[in-house]
Amino acid sequence: MKVGLLGAGMIVHDLLSFANDVKGMELEAICATPAEETVIQKLAEEHGIKKSYTDFDEMLGNPAIDTIYVGVPNHLHYIFTKKSLMANKNVICEKPFTSNYLEAVELANLAEERNLITLEAVSTRFLPNVLKIKELLPSLGEIKIVSANYSQYSSRYDGFKQGVIQPAFDPEKSGGALMDLNIYNINLMVTLFGTTNKVNYQANIQRGIDTSGILNMDYGNFKAVCIAAKDCKAPIVTSIQGDKGCIVIRDSANVVAKFKVLMNDSATEQVFELNQDKHRMYHEFIAFCDIIDNRKVSVARDLMEITVETMKIQTQARKTVDVVFPADVSMSNR
Repeated sequence: MKVGLLGAGMIVHDLLSFANDVKGMELEAICATPAEETVIQKLAEEHGIKKSYTDFDEMLGNPAIDTIYVGVPNHLHYIFTKKSLMANKNVICEKPFTSNYLEAVELANLAEERNLITLEAVSTRFLPNVLKIKELLPSLGEIKIVSANYSQYSSRYDGFKQGVIQPAFDPEKSGGALMDLNIYNINLMVTLFGTTNKVNYQANIQRGIDTSGILNMDYGNFKAVCIAAKDCKAPIVTSIQGDKGCIVIRDSANVVAKFKVLMNDSATEQVFELNQDKHRMYHEFIAFCDIIDNRKVSVARDLMEITVETMKIQTQARKTVDVVFPADVSMSNR
């Protein structure tokens, strides 16, 4: 997998912290804005990236690149993913994949039409601990209640209260607690349990954006609640409760460093730590290399179904609290 990186923010720095440990991934280029040219030149030198660009179209023209990694702010995911697909590049796009459901459907269809692979970079689905949890679900009996709380006070919230609006709190840039944090909880639910019957979102809204909120998901035989907050904090914990036992995770859904299994008929608990102390994003990029290099199109399509369902849920949730992004307006007018 020969990758061109788009972006120079924190998530790209995270990726570069372990990228050279991912067998089969070659860093061909990095691109960012002219204002970030010095930054990407330094990153290229430090991490063995072959070329740096300040013009995305120029990077797209590099024949050595077969895959574009999109690591820019949320509201730009759709346009840069689309441009990459139109240039016949595979795409790995950071979460949330798009601003809304219709954008996700369009990109999924475009990738299929052009016989390309597009993937959402969300660590939750690929963590060995999460895969083990999915394997163990039947042992819990009939699932009754699932709850996930990812609340983390944002260092940007103090400024937000004073009127300083940064992307994480900007509806113009597809921000908010649902898109930043609760999206991981939704991904966990869809990965483990599939599609949901009904969605309802209750949120604290300030300046047109959700700073915290509670998402209820109805799975028919059981109910799930996903909580996320950027305006307050609480212990981060997820529990999956069945009539024979439960699973408890005391990490966010994008980390899941370990989890416990507590059965009704046992006084002891089992602890699983299967992520091998790797960076939370490591396992997803191992999977991406395998999927792209070996053209595992069916695997990519299955993963895209999770992405599309996740985008459908977040879009429905925002509608219940009237959080509207520019992309919602533009797509509805097409």
